Amino acid sequence: MSSYLRLMIAQLTGTVVSVHGMDVVLDVAGVGYLVSVPLSSMSHVSTAGERVTLLTIMLVREDAMQLVGFATHAEREAFRLLTSIQGIGGRIALGIISASTLDDLRSAILRGNLPALQRLPGVGKKTAERIVIELRDKILTVLPDGTAESPLGSPLHQLSQMADDAVSALQALGYTRAAAEKSVKAVLATEPSLSSEDLIRKALQLSSRG
Repeated sequence: MSSYLRLMIAQLTGTVVSVHGMDVVLDVAGVGYLVSVPLSSMSHVSTAGERVTLLTIMLVREDAMQLVGFATHAEREAFRLLTSIQGIGGRIALGIISASTLDDLRSAILRGNLPALQRLPGVGKKTAERIVIELRDKILTVLPDGTAESPLGSPLHQLSQMADDAVSALQALGYTRAAAEKSVKAVLATEPSLSSEDLIRKALQLSSRG
């Protein structure tokens, strides 16, 4: 089970070197940090050369360490809560935050809406039940009404090469390239004018349904 190395690298400010899928390389004083970010933070880091700030958590596993970055405090705290639940590691928590807005996630937990939670990637019935039981009394302390925050640092930017980025984002969450491409194409076939974030979110939701 993942754990936090809480006292190391809580925040990074640097220049975006590259973005691939949901992984960002951030140059901080000449050191390149590889940071995984959820979909909700992708627009904050999508432009190479942009100087940005990411709030971070370092996940420590038996075989690796991983930095996860967020544009807002609310996103980071939601991730922290989710990974406190048995069966939810960093990848699933990133998928949950990427496939749902924080407002929708809060509402589903408070209402005990298990079907809505089960539509999120990596969440089955038992995990959905654990999310409701363990987080119902905690979620409002992290995500009160009106949680929306502006990202730290730079203005929003549109993602380039939306379809390719969507495929890469799904692959980063564990889907095969074939499955990712199938979902992205299916979404674009019916809704070709989506924003980049909506495209990735809907493709992720479609992939999680099978």
